[in-house]
Amino acid sequence: MPKLKTHQGTAKRFRKTKTGKIMHRTSGQDHFNTRETGKVVKNKRRDSKLSPANNRIKALIVHK
Repeated sequence: MPKLKTHQGTAKRFRKTKTGKIMHRTSGQDHFNTRETGKVVKNKRRDSKLSPANNRIKALIVHK
């Protein structure tokens, strides 16, 4: 059986915490943020947790 390799595109967009949760950047941060409320803009600065239903992402970042 060949070695399992980490998918580099996925590894750059997601990270795994020590407890095994998958974190990712909130989308839509580049422009058009003036129309958003301050609460929304503030929440976009933080990383958000990925739903546990996305098991495929976990399989793609094997060695991270």
